[in-house]
Amino acid sequence: MSGIPRPSAREGRPRPMPLPDVELRHHVVHGYRRAYRIAGQGPAILLIHGIGDSSATWADLIPGLARHHTVIAPDLLGHGDSDKPRADYSVAAYANGMRDLLGVLGVDRVTLVGHSFGGGVAMQFAYQFPERTERLVLVATGGVGREVNPVLRAVSLPGADLLLSLLKLPTVGLQTRVFVHLMKLLDTDLGQDAPDLINLVDALPDATSRSAFIRTLRAVVDWRGQVVTLLDRCYLVRGMPTLLLWGTRDSVLPVCHAHDAHTAMPGSRLEIFEGAGHFPFHTDPIRFLSLVENFIASTEPAGLSSEQWRDLLRTGRREEPQGSAAGGGGERLTAQDVREASERSAT
Repeated sequence: MSGIPRPSAREGRPRPMPLPDVELRHHVVHGYRRAYRIAGQGPAILLIHGIGDSSATWADLIPGLARHHTVIAPDLLGHGDSDKPRADYSVAAYANGMRDLLGVLGVDRVTLVGHSFGGGVAMQFAYQFPERTERLVLVATGGVGREVNPVLRAVSLPGADLLLSLLKLPTVGLQTRVFVHLMKLLDTDLGQDAPDLINLVDALPDATSRSAFIRTLRAVVDWRGQVVTLLDRCYLVRGMPTLLLWGTRDSVLPVCHAHDAHTAMPGSRLEIFEGAGHFPFHTDPIRFLSLVENFIASTEPAGLSSEQWRDLLRTGRREEPQGSAAGGGGERLTAQDVREASERSAT
């Protein structure tokens, strides 16, 4: 199942050939149908997509990862082909859902790869279930700073359902695409991400899908920005291999969040994709795949015992000198930042 390079319409880079044979499967958990893709054999990797997305976003990566691993890519509840009930769409609820799906599949331990909102879910999973987490790969992850694209702040406001439904009208859709084209011509960061973001809107075909999208967004974003954080518990990943991946031109979550997270996470690795936006695994899947594979191959899976976890909780966060982590912006994170961030804790 090795990937075969082909030309990319996005950046002119070679890309792995998607794996059409990885069909969408379904399983009912707690009365709701959960969709997921699974391929390969070996140590398990769980791919968690972001808000409004689906498991299809990982299509270019599954073939390569499945050569040596069991790859599981779910559609989160309220997304893709999974059910979209009026339910709890919090980060903690999604972490529980990932645990239950893994239980159904008979998978005990995983390396987590989470993008954007999915990165927050991955961090929450590691916090709630450290004994089941081997490594963390966080891609343009949410939950670092308050900053987030103003459009997402607007969508969190009352009346957002009407706004999203208007975007489905032919005339408004045409105007939106003209605006996107203009942003690309002007070489803005938003223009870099706009095609992927428009695809997310197109993937909301009906009121039920839009409602699930908005409920998920409101669990983590309001008019002031992101309302939950992972910073207050980053010290708990001490001893857990962690890789941070980010694009320099991310218009959704700024790249300065990458340096802040790197500062707050002891021993983490940071890789920056120059010129990439919020979806670096779409912009340069070959490099992304290589980094993830090398990270897994060069690190031992975490094996935190209950005693070690208890010791970490009792010790708490060690105050590091300002800027003590690798530079490149990491010096902006201070103890005061973490204390303020704790007001936005997920649980």
